[in-house]
Amino acid sequence: MSFPAPADYQTQHKKRLSWMPWLYFSLKPKHQAWAKPWQAQVQAQLMALETVTIGQDCFIAPEAEIFAEPSRDITIGDRCMIAAQCFIHGPITLGAEVAINHGCSLDGGSKGIIIGAQTRIANHVTIYAFNHGMAPNAPIYQQKSHSKGVIIGQDVWIGAQAGIVDGVTIGDHAVIGMGCIVSKDIPAFAIVAGNPGRIIGDRRDKPALAQHMSAN
Repeated sequence: MSFPAPADYQTQHKKRLSWMPWLYFSLKPKHQAWAKPWQAQVQAQLMALETVTIGQDCFIAPEAEIFAEPSRDITIGDRCMIAAQCFIHGPITLGAEVAINHGCSLDGGSKGIIIGAQTRIANHVTIYAFNHGMAPNAPIYQQKSHSKGVIIGQDVWIGAQAGIVDGVTIGDHAVIGMGCIVSKDIPAFAIVAGNPGRIIGDRRDKPALAQHMSAN
């Protein structure tokens, strides 16, 4: 007579944390006892293999793909979280408490991506700090790439499936709507929606914005 294997709750819980890493920061002590050593091992291995610096009390999903060659460093501030199936290629600097949710793709090109503290990036956002030439006399893949860099301020919320192109600066406290493509600089506190992205409001005028949205 065969018996089913005992349920492996810890493995399932690790998977849950990888996809919903905000849960890591509210674990009860009995789960912290195994989760913190697990994360310490994941992060130590990453720092040993790549040019990555990780701050205190971070969560990095082991299913995230993070690459940082010399001169393409990645610096991750305290209490950041990076979820499963992200592709992250330096140079990139994250301030404290930055959240990058599952399936995001970030490439710093040669000039880099800078993301300010407490910024939240929803799933499947793409941020590319480089571009290819498009001259008609040669195939795209043979042309030189160029990079201006991307700067994202503090306390910015970038909605799911948004795209940020090279050369863009997004001001502090801005909100970028779901599916929005941002190809121009965005001022602080702006609320942006659409493709191409356009400013539809200001976070400091939220009651007036809500009235506008309900009227349309």
